[in-house]
Amino acid sequence: MDVKPLVLFVDDEEDLCMLMQMSLSRMGIDSHIANGVKQAKQLLKEHQYDACLTDLNMPDGSGLQLVSYISQYHPQLPVAVLSAYGNMDIAIAALKAGAFDFVSKPVNQIELQHLLNQALNRPIHAADAPKQQLIEEQMLLGQSPAIQHLRQTIQKIARSQAPVFIHGESGTGKEVVANLVHSLSNRSHGPFIAINCGAIPSELMESELFGHKKGSFTGANQDKQGLIQAAHGGSLFLDELAELPLTMQVKLLRAVQEKRIRPIGSDSEIEVDFRIISATHQNLEQLVQQGKFRQDLFFRIHVMDIQLPPLRERGDDILLLARHFIEKISQEWQIPRKHLSAAAANFLLQQHFPGNVRELRNLMERALTLCDSTEIEVEHLQASTLRSTSTPVIEANIASPSIAQQPVLQAKQKLPQEGLEQHLENIEKQILLDALNMTHWNRTLAAKKLGMSFRSLRYRLKKFGLDTEDE
Repeated sequence: MDVKPLVLFVDDEEDLCMLMQMSLSRMGIDSHIANGVKQAKQLLKEHQYDACLTDLNMPDGSGLQLVSYISQYHPQLPVAVLSAYGNMDIAIAALKAGAFDFVSKPVNQIELQHLLNQALNRPIHAADAPKQQLIEEQMLLGQSPAIQHLRQTIQKIARSQAPVFIHGESGTGKEVVANLVHSLSNRSHGPFIAINCGAIPSELMESELFGHKKGSFTGANQDKQGLIQAAHGGSLFLDELAELPLTMQVKLLRAVQEKRIRPIGSDSEIEVDFRIISATHQNLEQLVQQGKFRQDLFFRIHVMDIQLPPLRERGDDILLLARHFIEKISQEWQIPRKHLSAAAANFLLQQHFPGNVRELRNLMERALTLCDSTEIEVEHLQASTLRSTSTPVIEANIASPSIAQQPVLQAKQKLPQEGLEQHLENIEKQILLDALNMTHWNRTLAAKKLGMSFRSLRYRLKKFGLDTEDE
C-alpha cells in the first residue's frame, strides 16, 4: 500500500483551512493545519512533511519568516507561499528567502494540483551520494572558496521554481551550471532545452521559439513544435539572451508570465510549463538603460542570480581542471596518460585565461598533441597560449617561418574579431594547410617542416577534419 504524501498548510483562516484540507484529501494527500508561525514550527519538529503551503500574513509572524526557518532547518522541504496581496516584489522576496514557488490567492483546484505535482516530485537530496557525483560529472570541479560558494548557491536555487539568471564571462560554463540547476531540481525528469539566442537568424527566431502551423508562411510544409513547447515540464535555457530582438523580448515576456504561447498561424494558445534559466556575458542593466533590452523582461527573469567566477580567480582549481582534462582527453584519444611538469603547472597558474575553462580545455588538447613524451612541459603550453598582455602575441611551433609568419604578424597588428579561441584555431588550421600544400599533401614531409611528430600532425588533422586518408 502506497503511503500518502503529507503536507503542512499554514493559515489563520479556519474556513480556508477546512476547504484546503478537503481539496488535498480529494487529491490523495494527507495534511496538517497550523494557524500561525509558532504552531507550524512545532509541527515541523514533530512530523516529516513532503511539502508546505503557507500564507504570507499571520497573527504571530510572516510567511517569509517561516520560509527562512524551513530553508535553514529543513532545506529539502519545498515550501510555497500563498498570498492575496501578491506583487512582484513580495514574490521575489519569498523566492530569494528559499520558497519553492509563490502563488496568488485564490488558488483554484487546477493550480493547486499543478503546484503540488511539482513540489512532490522531489529533487535529489543533499545527503544522497549521487548529488556530488552529478556535480563532478557536469564539470563543476574545484575546491576554491568561489566554487564551493557556487555549489551551495546552485543547490539552494535548484529547489525553487523561480527564474534564474546566470552572469559570467565567456567560457566560465554558463550552460553547465544551467544544466546542473535543472538536474538537481524537481524538474530533472523533464527536458532541458538550451537555446543560443545569438545563433538563430532573426527571421527564423519566432518560428524556432514558438513553432508554426502548416501553411502559415512560405516553406511551412508541416506543423513545427517550438523550442519553448519542447521544454514543457522541464527547463528552458536561453544563452546570450541579450541577442534576442526587441520584438521577441515582448513575446518571451508574455510566455514567461502567462505560461502560454501561440505558434505562428495558430488561432489558439498552448499552455506550457517551464522554468526559464537565462544567461549572457553582456551587462543587461546597461542595455536596459540604452533601450536595447526591455526593463519589464529584465525584472521578470532577474529573480535568482548566479555569478560564475572567472578561472583566473580560482587558484589551484586551474591545475585540478587541467589534470582532469588531460585524463579525459587521453581516454578519448586512446593515448597514454601524460602529466604536467612542475614548471608547466607553475606556468598555468600565471596565465590570465580570458577564455576561462573552455580555453584551458583547448590548451590541454593542443599540449597533448604537441607532447611526444610522458611529461607536458612549458614549451608545449607556450606554443598555443595567449599571453596575458594588452596586445595578444601568438607563437607558432613551426620550423619554417615562411608558412606562419604572415598570419602571426596580422594577429599582432589587430585584435581578432571572431573571438580569441576561434582566431587561434583559424591560424593553426591555415598553417597546416599551407604546409600540406607546400609538400603536395605529403603528411610525413609536412610534419617534418612543421617541426612536429607525424602523430602530432595526425591529431591536428583529425581535429580540423583534414585527415581524409590513411598512409
